[in-house]
Amino acid sequence: MKNKFSENVTTLISKSTEIIGDLNFSGTLEVEGKIKGNIYANPDAPAEIRIRENGFVQGEIKVPSIIINGMVEGDVYSSDHIELAAKARVVGNVYYNLIEMVMGSEVNGSLLHRSPEELKPKKLEKPTVVSSERDSVVVEAAAKASS
Repeated sequence: MKNKFSENVTTLISKSTEIIGDLNFSGTLEVEGKIKGNIYANPDAPAEIRIRENGFVQGEIKVPSIIINGMVEGDVYSSDHIELAAKARVVGNVYYNLIEMVMGSEVNGSLLHRSPEELKPKKLEKPTVVSSERDSVVVEAAAKASS
């Protein structure tokens, strides 16, 4: 049976892989390793993240469809569907439109229902340099509502 993600590319972060930094993707992202950074879905394409039993994410997740069976330290935002499997551990708030929790899953934070429009990822405009000194640069990026 095909789902809306089956024709897209699947990216695997294997057990022996650790990523430090933010990740922006579309399609399906399977996490068996560690990601220390925020994970965002491309707002113009379908996206799903699956955090496997040994997977670990330390950072914010903003993806329409989410399946967690590993560990997440950070807030989670799902505009479509989130599934917390038996070994899911979330330390942070879960913002959801539709949620499914299996016995054994754990959330150390709040469960907060939101409409899909409130949870959809926003498009970022190109960054603008606000000020620049010899050793530092301040950059701003404004969020635009996707219409």
